[in-house]
Amino acid sequence: MSDEQYFTNQPRTQSTAGTSKQKTAKLRVDSETLQVVLDSGVFARKGIDAGTMVLIDAAARPPAKGNFLDLGCGSGAIALTLATRAPKATVYAVDVNERAIALTASNARLNNLSNITSLFPTSVPQDLRFDLIWSNPPIRIGKNELHTLLQLWLSKLTPSGEAWLVVNRNLGSDSLAVWLTSIGYQVDRLVSKQGFRVLRVRPTRGADQSES
Repeated sequence: MSDEQYFTNQPRTQSTAGTSKQKTAKLRVDSETLQVVLDSGVFARKGIDAGTMVLIDAAARPPAKGNFLDLGCGSGAIALTLATRAPKATVYAVDVNERAIALTASNARLNNLSNITSLFPTSVPQDLRFDLIWSNPPIRIGKNELHTLLQLWLSKLTPSGEAWLVVNRNLGSDSLAVWLTSIGYQVDRLVSKQGFRVLRVRPTRGADQSES
């Protein structure tokens, strides 16, 4: 399966074969060990992605409460982490892949995390604003599509909110940081580990919402 197929509504493995190939991985979050079921047709089906783990390890601890977003949730490792560390927060897990949405919801139930809502982007209330966004964004969808995606969701940060993104350095993490700065965000280039860069992104006086 090509990487791009993970970012479609119905991946080929689901629409043609109709079968799943599930396996379970363990995710250590502080003192908790979570069970994460992975599946074919969903990003990182063989194990929790290295970039995701770099983000989970590097990002600052989330606020105790608020509206949080896992953008491009896949099997839900980021959402599960946020929900565990901030049980009073509401975590929205968003993906265009319907199997990912179902898998994240199932993993939330498996780990008794009732503060996760998994849904399609079009189902997110337009006036909802987020105090925190964590994302391992789909870099391989292409630069223009990625810019459009990030402009949309970063514009939904509260004035004091922040986003933490993990990006492969070989796939343009530093150039993405430059672009985000150019459209009005404060960007801090933080941890660089295992070939990934973690970016902290915060609104400044108001980010430019036009296409760049």
